[in-house]
Amino acid sequence: MKLAANSASTSNVLRRKKGEALILRTAEEVFADRGFQGATVTEIAKRAGLPKANVHYYFASKENLYKQVIDDVFEAWLKAAEQFEDFDNPRKALTAYISAKMDLSRERPNGSKVWANEIIHGAPTIHHYLSTRLQEWLISREVWINRWMERGQMRPVNPRYLMYMIWACTQHYADFDTQITALNQDKALSDDEFEVAKQTMVDIILTGVLRE
Repeated sequence: MKLAANSASTSNVLRRKKGEALILRTAEEVFADRGFQGATVTEIAKRAGLPKANVHYYFASKENLYKQVIDDVFEAWLKAAEQFEDFDNPRKALTAYISAKMDLSRERPNGSKVWANEIIHGAPTIHHYLSTRLQEWLISREVWINRWMERGQMRPVNPRYLMYMIWACTQHYADFDTQITALNQDKALSDDEFEVAKQTMVDIILTGVLRE
């Protein structure tokens, strides 16, 4: 009986995680398309193929769901930056970070758009991320970049402005994908074209900042 109960409990946990993941990913898409004000729980449920009550079962309100989407995007971006801890070498670390940010723009463009829309509207929901967690994270990256400059591995650059440049360049491929597609004969970039774009960005930024 105990084994059966544990099995049922595990199944329920997996079902819940799967349901939450579906709702979060669908909400990310709707918030990217409509913005927070224009999005509705009804549309999110419809696109997810779920009853509206199911969405409210996992998330008490649209505001709660929106904050969870923002948090999910933010955590994905922080994970992409783990390369700074993995490589104590600017060439390897920056290459890995730029590549990871580019891949996120391709795999989760809606997340980047939700974040961008929030910023454009004055960051009413994520201001606490910007002034606390993101600020702390950015300062920790600056420590690494300053260390590389002190070792003579990098040219003198303002670490913060370098990070802004990387964010702007990588997220362009998500936030402005419509423009990129229009300028690419109305075709989304193929995998090969995207790899060329990624390598071009890596080469240009590394050539500009590295002494090696």
